[in-house]
Amino acid sequence: MAELPTPDLPPARCSGRFTISTLLGMEEGGRGPYTPTEGSSCDSAQPTQLSSSTLCTRTFGYNTVDVVPAYEHYANSKGVGDPRRGRPSLADLHSILKPDPGRRHTPVSDLQQSNGLPEAGPEAGLEEAEGEPGRDSVPEPVRFGWVKGVMIRCMLNIWGVILYLRLPWITAQAGIALTWLIILMSVTVTTITGLSISAISTNGKVKSGGTYFLISRSLGPELGGSIGLIFAFANAVAVAMHTVGFAETVRDLLQEHNSLIVDPTNDIRIIGVITVTVLLGISLAGMEWEAKAQILFFLVILVSFINYLVGTVIPATAEKQAKGFFSYRADIFAQNFVPNWRGPEGSFFGLFSIFFPSATGILAGANISGDLKDPAVAIPKGTLMAIFWTTMSYLVLSATIGACVVRDASGSLNDSVAVGSPGCEGLACSFGWNFTACTQQQSCRYGLSNYYQSMSMVSGFGPLITAGIFGATLSSALACLVSAPKVFQCLCKDQLYPLIGFFGKGYGRNSEPIRGYMLTYVIAVGFILIAELNAIAPIISNFFLCSYALINFSCFHASITNSPGWRPSFRYYSKWAALFGAVVSVVIMFLLTWWAALIAFGIVIFLLGYVLYKKPDVNWGSSMQASSYNMALNYSVGLSEVDEHIKNYRPQCLVLTGPPNFRPALVDFVGTFTKNLSLMLCGNVLIGPQKQKMPESRLMADGHTKWLMKRKIKAFYTDVVAEDLRSGVQMLIQAAGLGKMRPNILVLGYKRNWRTASPQSLEDYVGILHDAFDFKYGVCLMRMKEGLNVSRVLQAHVNPTFEAAQHPENGTGSRAAPGTAVDPTTLASEQQASTIFQSKQGNKTIDIYWLFDDGGLTLLIPYLLGRKKRWGKCKIRVFVGGQINRMDEERKAIVSLLSKFRLGFHEVHILPDINQKPRPEHIKRFDDLIAPFRLNDGFKDEATVNEMRQGCPWKISDEEVDKNRAKSLRQVRLNEILLDYSRDAALIAITPPIGRKGRCPSALYMAWLETLSQDLRPPIILTRGNQENVLTFYCQ
Repeated sequence: MAELPTPDLPPARCSGRFTISTLLGMEEGGRGPYTPTEGSSCDSAQPTQLSSSTLCTRTFGYNTVDVVPAYEHYANSKGVGDPRRGRPSLADLHSILKPDPGRRHTPVSDLQQSNGLPEAGPEAGLEEAEGEPGRDSVPEPVRFGWVKGVMIRCMLNIWGVILYLRLPWITAQAGIALTWLIILMSVTVTTITGLSISAISTNGKVKSGGTYFLISRSLGPELGGSIGLIFAFANAVAVAMHTVGFAETVRDLLQEHNSLIVDPTNDIRIIGVITVTVLLGISLAGMEWEAKAQILFFLVILVSFINYLVGTVIPATAEKQAKGFFSYRADIFAQNFVPNWRGPEGSFFGLFSIFFPSATGILAGANISGDLKDPAVAIPKGTLMAIFWTTMSYLVLSATIGACVVRDASGSLNDSVAVGSPGCEGLACSFGWNFTACTQQQSCRYGLSNYYQSMSMVSGFGPLITAGIFGATLSSALACLVSAPKVFQCLCKDQLYPLIGFFGKGYGRNSEPIRGYMLTYVIAVGFILIAELNAIAPIISNFFLCSYALINFSCFHASITNSPGWRPSFRYYSKWAALFGAVVSVVIMFLLTWWAALIAFGIVIFLLGYVLYKKPDVNWGSSMQASSYNMALNYSVGLSEVDEHIKNYRPQCLVLTGPPNFRPALVDFVGTFTKNLSLMLCGNVLIGPQKQKMPESRLMADGHTKWLMKRKIKAFYTDVVAEDLRSGVQMLIQAAGLGKMRPNILVLGYKRNWRTASPQSLEDYVGILHDAFDFKYGVCLMRMKEGLNVSRVLQAHVNPTFEAAQHPENGTGSRAAPGTAVDPTTLASEQQASTIFQSKQGNKTIDIYWLFDDGGLTLLIPYLLGRKKRWGKCKIRVFVGGQINRMDEERKAIVSLLSKFRLGFHEVHILPDINQKPRPEHIKRFDDLIAPFRLNDGFKDEATVNEMRQGCPWKISDEEVDKNRAKSLRQVRLNEILLDYSRDAALIAITPPIGRKGRCPSALYMAWLETLSQDLRPPIILTRGNQENVLTFYCQ
């Protein structure tokens, strides 16, 4: 690093990087706040005022602009572009430092107060705002660790009423072995999803938004937005589901004691609304109170589970034996180890669909990612630990209850018999109970297969199991009540969908989405009032599964794209396991309820289509962007291995537009026939010194690209900085494109002001055409009666960056005044100029004058234009030259050739009078046109002519006028023909003459083009191929 001068000065305390303004002050005045005292250095053993600062560690002790790596350089900063808030720019290090009056006289006290470090913005992290002097203390938000914030929350959401009411029944139906298989299959999906969540959440800093944030930042706004919306809605409805589960349990208790409030249905509504209102109050009290309530529910469930395990080892009373409980017995375990299918749901996948929802809930911790101390650590650790412990609880419960309780029992104390009594069938006979009668009649009320409250019956104290059911339902309802607004708030802030931004406002130190809570409450109450959720429940399960599938696919997609930005610190995942988890999640969706799966997919596709249509202006560095790059790279490299063939020829155009918004008609014309077909590249030559033009090039490129996208033109924009127009175009012709995707046609506007422009610009313009032919390009010139350059009409012409008088119609370059630049956003937001190529042409004609065989390009471009909707009704007419005595034969030959090309051109006209002498007044007009550019050398010898032409090569000698007389008169005659036949055409395409390089002066060639295309109302396209075939009638 280069050292800066360090004059003697009293030391000043500093604790940050040097700012550019500070260094400028040192360079100019010889004084700076960071210069050390004489003899002091960072290596000095004696302490100085600088010894406690970061000067030595940040700059190796040198007074230099360059700085060492630091956290704040990569964290979000409040002011983009402020040199005090980031590392020095490349220009600061590479270019000559110039004083900036706006910041040059920054007071030293301000520099010392800021310490040269970026001020902490709202998202820069709390660690950046702590300990700074003079700053108001901000209350610290409540943040949770991995146990309290993720593990307990996930365990409570995974545990539910199925643990208490359905798992014993599933064990009786499927047997212990298949029940374990069902559990392990379910847990496999959730574990793979947990690993995917862990990988995604450790690949960068995770903010609030949970599942939506993870998916949207990984797969992009299209899939992320659709999943975020339905996931938030599913959580809101899940609040109603769990609350109704709680209300039904309370109602059953009231029924047992004949204490109904109104009637069974309305009791569910009353209890449910009261319950969800209390839960809302807990949520609004803040995350700290909500976390305390969750811990209370967790302890209740643990106590109920311990109560059950204690009950299994307590010797069974006669009453419990009558209900089928006999404590641990090996023969009961053996009998319940194998399946015993019963009823319409008695199948493996039927029971799997019932159990699987109890394994979900693993996203509860991730959904409050914004309230975690360190989401990258808490989400993986807490989620996987929750999956492990809940899995163990399911396995232990199914094994223990399957070893204690028989499948069928009558519950009657009168069914006790002596062991070995005749006529007694079944396992219970060996324990002194005869349940044969109810078993044969299938009327047993108790036993694993018949009694849902088996856990309560087995437990040491039955009411604790009821308390556990209350805890499981209420904790799940509370978790969903918190998750839905948190996810929805992040979605609202991203503004992917209309009319939802109102609910994104946060309140308090934790930015609580109170409006989101109220919306969730209204939705939950609405579904509670229905009091019948059997139809909506499968849809909710499918929404959660849809989220699992997309999380797994996000992990797989991010891995498979090989993006350098995919660097999760959690390594214990597999991209193929993630893909397997995504596929299995979709399969399970259809196994659960096929119609609900179709509804879920329909909603996702609808929301996906909306975001794709709106194309929100967000850039999250998603894996979809990485995948697009991979696909483009692979196809581009693969295309280089494919040999070119005439059948696959595509007109790939380098369009010399200059700033594209200055020549919209030229952009629209080429964009019309290249859209979704071939390459279009808008080229701009920035004329001037490279040092002056490079900043403008970087600034303007993005604005021009956005302008093209807003105009729905599928094209690239590129510019080059050159000393003159021709050398810049030569750079573009040689360097534009990639591999086989390189331009083969040069498209530019006709130079209308060639007679009044500087002679050098005229020479450059014609030289560009010669250069194009030298590089085997086809050439297409476009002329419109009103001209192409609309810069005078646009407000852009007010800005001095473009001097229209320099190159107003050459379609290529722009000149900038020193020190000026246009804001890129103004380019994209400016009013779009309408052109003829944006409107429907109706029943007009497209007239093609295929006068010379250039390989077929003159035919191909109008054909491609005619395939577009706006030009589809136009009739295409082809005109060719011929002799009057052979008109029929020549017409048949051309019609036969066109039919072989399969272009669909059926109207062919032969021009027999093409070689007739034009009218005298038109000949005189041509002579007057070239008169100012003649040498009037009097047919002197070549050496004398060359000497006279030195310094003015564009001028025309008398011999050149005489030699090219026939060619000149042909252009005059062709203009007369065009006026006769194509005055009302929508478009004219004609093959222009070619001026021989070194033999045809530029002024004479421009006179030919001027004469050929003058006085025509429709746009005229002068197209000349490179004399190689672009059309074929062969199959191979």
